[in-house]
Amino acid sequence: MSEALHRFAGPGGVVAVALPVPYGDLIEGWGELRRRMLRDVAPGFSRDEWAYLATFLDPSSLRGHFARNFGESVEGDGAAVSALYRPRGEIAVWLPNNVSLLGPLTLVLLSLTGQPVRLKRGSSAEDLAGAFVRYAIDKLDDGPLRRLLESRVTAETFGRDDPRNAELAASAAVRIVFGSDAAARAVHALPHPLDSVGFSFTDRRSEAWLDRDSLDDDTLADLVRVFTIYGQAGCTSPRRVVLLDGSEGEVAALAGRLAEVWARVAQGRVPMNIASDTVKADQWARALGWQTRVVGENGGLLAWGSAGLGEFEGHMALSVQGATVAQAFEQLPANIQTVGHALSSPDDPDLLRRLARSKVLRFVPLATMHHFDSTWDGQAFWKGCFEVTETG
Repeated sequence: MSEALHRFAGPGGVVAVALPVPYGDLIEGWGELRRRMLRDVAPGFSRDEWAYLATFLDPSSLRGHFARNFGESVEGDGAAVSALYRPRGEIAVWLPNNVSLLGPLTLVLLSLTGQPVRLKRGSSAEDLAGAFVRYAIDKLDDGPLRRLLESRVTAETFGRDDPRNAELAASAAVRIVFGSDAAARAVHALPHPLDSVGFSFTDRRSEAWLDRDSLDDDTLADLVRVFTIYGQAGCTSPRRVVLLDGSEGEVAALAGRLAEVWARVAQGRVPMNIASDTVKADQWARALGWQTRVVGENGGLLAWGSAGLGEFEGHMALSVQGATVAQAFEQLPANIQTVGHALSSPDDPDLLRRLARSKVLRFVPLATMHHFDSTWDGQAFWKGCFEVTETG
């Protein structure tokens, strides 16, 4: 198979990217599938998950990964090339049990490299990656994307002690692990090629920061939607809402408004396990001194209080506190990932200086907290699937 050579102009000059399949053909295939996805929903996906996945497949969005990592596309062969990028080879992905949509999203991104991709999910996770591959093969006409999915993508299910974990690590040029710290250590401790690379996306927590000027109903609805997709199970879900410079009264009022918005936005039957867990979280929070308000028929919990109160857990429990900007940074958990913000001045110089000294990995608008991209947890993992030959 002859390599397709693509040129991009970035800050460092023109680079060439060699791919086994022209990336435009793959993007065109995903765009074709996106149009067909609008007619139905594959088994196993919620409508919200399916809608987000369809948005992710927007051709302009997929081309954006090349633009952000390599530069703008350049036509013709005239410009001197300063570097040549080529895919490293087979990619192995260990998926988490709790956020199953990561499988299809990661698969779509990695498919653009044209390399073999093997996805391993946990035994207790929904097989959304496998279901999506089967759906795509069934719906797509014959073409580069369908042939790639049929011949170069596998989605497997086995436990952490299965010998196939060692096989994956031994054959992969790139290892990508989503899961606990222990899971990542175990995978990267397996024998693997010396020239392979590994990326670990492990146990993280997130918060939402708002100021007084951003407390309109649309913003609060965005906050509720962002939280209720995964609850505390999602690393990009806010476990805590911080009202910057908010007084105790303002914090209590915000919690009350959030409860009312929640009741409107997150309607529907509450699963028994969520209702039971919410009752337990309410009792736990009250015992620690939090004020609480249960939403709906035990569908969620809002808790508010001053700094220093002990932490509690609940799958659909969200805490609300006030803090100055300095206090908000001081109170960040050690494993902070995303701060979703609705602020009147998110580029305030003092805030940015504090952000640079923090361990925050994503500081993004509130509504985009879950948006998956080619850079994640501070690591350009997608570009890391390529190795570079200097030519300039």
